[in-house]
Amino acid sequence: MAEKAKAQEAHLENRNDYVNDDNEKSSTAIHVIHNPLKRESPEQVVADAHAFANNHNLGEYADLFGRAALVARDQKHFQNVPNLLPEEIAALQYERDHKWHGPKMLWYSIVLCAVGAATQGWDQTGSNGANLSFPQEFNITGEGANEWKVGAVNAIIFLTAGLIGAFITDPLNHYFGRRGEIFITAACLTATPIASGFAKSWQTLFAIRFVMGIGIGAKNATVPIFSAELAPARVRGALTMFWQLWVVAGIFLGFCANVIVKDTGRISWRLQLGSAFIPAFILMIGIYFTPESPRWLMKHKKYDKAFRSFLKLRAHPIIAARDYYYSYIIYTEEQAAYPGSNYFTRMRDCFTVPRIRRANYGASTAMLAQQMCGINIISFYSSTIFTDVGYTDVQALYASLGYGAIQVVFTIPTLFMIDVFGRRRLCLITFPFMCVFLLAAGLSVLKTTGSQASRIGPVVLFIYLFTIAYSLGEGPVAFQYSAEVFPTIQREQGMAFVVFINNFFAGVLSITFPRMRSVMTTTGAFGFYAGLNLIAWFMVFCFIRETKQLTLEELDQVFSVPTSEYIKYEATVSAPWFWKRYLFFQKQHPKPPAIIASADTDYSPKYSETPPRTAPVSAA
Repeated sequence: MAEKAKAQEAHLENRNDYVNDDNEKSSTAIHVIHNPLKRESPEQVVADAHAFANNHNLGEYADLFGRAALVARDQKHFQNVPNLLPEEIAALQYERDHKWHGPKMLWYSIVLCAVGAATQGWDQTGSNGANLSFPQEFNITGEGANEWKVGAVNAIIFLTAGLIGAFITDPLNHYFGRRGEIFITAACLTATPIASGFAKSWQTLFAIRFVMGIGIGAKNATVPIFSAELAPARVRGALTMFWQLWVVAGIFLGFCANVIVKDTGRISWRLQLGSAFIPAFILMIGIYFTPESPRWLMKHKKYDKAFRSFLKLRAHPIIAARDYYYSYIIYTEEQAAYPGSNYFTRMRDCFTVPRIRRANYGASTAMLAQQMCGINIISFYSSTIFTDVGYTDVQALYASLGYGAIQVVFTIPTLFMIDVFGRRRLCLITFPFMCVFLLAAGLSVLKTTGSQASRIGPVVLFIYLFTIAYSLGEGPVAFQYSAEVFPTIQREQGMAFVVFINNFFAGVLSITFPRMRSVMTTTGAFGFYAGLNLIAWFMVFCFIRETKQLTLEELDQVFSVPTSEYIKYEATVSAPWFWKRYLFFQKQHPKPPAIIASADTDYSPKYSETPPRTAPVSAA
């Protein structure tokens, strides 16, 4: 362990000694993300790239890798790279000027991953509608023990997703690859909803959903990783966020299915549960046509196949070679610093290696905050909540349909904001609004006089406003952020742990809310979760670091800044400036230096009050 710690410390110190070109502008950031290729001269970089190609069955691309390595060494000034072909310069310029440019296979793969996300949303909303009738079918209505039975049937998919499904992700990925794992889980999620429609007792339904949860957990831990590993850095947040967009699309489509089959009598709940097989079946068939994750192939030493996969996912060979070679360079450094050799040592590293532990803090915070905010008491029990305040069953289904539609509509703008405003800022802005709106919804339930519209309208309004705030912040951020922050070597273990957190607490929420609603009333339950929103805001402030527009490999350096230093900076430098600038409109205060920034970031001189420094980053 001591030798490993020394190797990690040396690795971190070396990263801060990377050579900057003379023509590169100095950054005023306290900790600067440098390009490791700048350690060496351009000639040496080309020679190393040629050797890499020749040694990994890619000799025919040796010259391409030489040029691509120079582009990766100075991506901002690629026009100055010698020997680039005219069509390569044109491709790089077009990529720079057209943020959303990419080949059809990239978009197909991302959209297919998004369809995989819809299975989760559809599964949970199927049970939302079924809650109105399956307890009567199995004679488990009323208070007390029956409330726990209903909660257990709803919660079990999340408990097994977290406790079992998330932790079998690593062996499934190891032996079957990202695509194979997704196919297996999609097959599971095709069969189990159909089976649930034929359940003859609540115990049978419980057992079927037990198996379904395993598939959900394994899928949830892999699909966001697969999506993040395919996407270019410049739009990774938006493309990976298709996960959340399609989770809410699945929620909406599930509510649509609930409404469509509402008049089918005693079998309505069976159709509501069974309809969730549709997106899973599409995923199972469609995943066959996608390329495997290049980073997974690289991790398993299939370097030639990894590059050929990149060729399908990038618009031009020079772009594919640039992204692939840069990924390889950082991956070799990760291997030296974080060499976890098996499942258990890699899992241990998520808690003992400082850089990975900090990423774990951030991802765990994002996942836990998604349950703390209270959105899933609406997603799981909206139909029940709306009937409690005076709606009929049919009206409740339509109100829930509106809830699903709002999530879809207001998640779409975040696609364009997440890589501009950043993950952390969106969360910090929206959590206070979520607290206020959820508390207001709970207090509105107390109104018992007046017309039905005057009693129900405010409750629905504030639930919808709460949902809008969630869709613009925490909703899209949680899985997208978690999928990108871990090093390649520990990505499966890190994602498995945070998916466990997310699903386990979703299960706790689902199993406790029926009883909470009975004991604390709906107002008390809403007030409880409103308070948790404030705690979640504080956790985001302390532990979530900005990751926008950085490569998955550059994030290694973002999380090398010690947590104590990061929190001190945010509390004593960044936050006071923000309050003065945007709340008190004191525009004369110059913007302080960022604590973490890319070496290629441009800074205006007016922002610099102190000389720039790039102090070595501690491993502690």
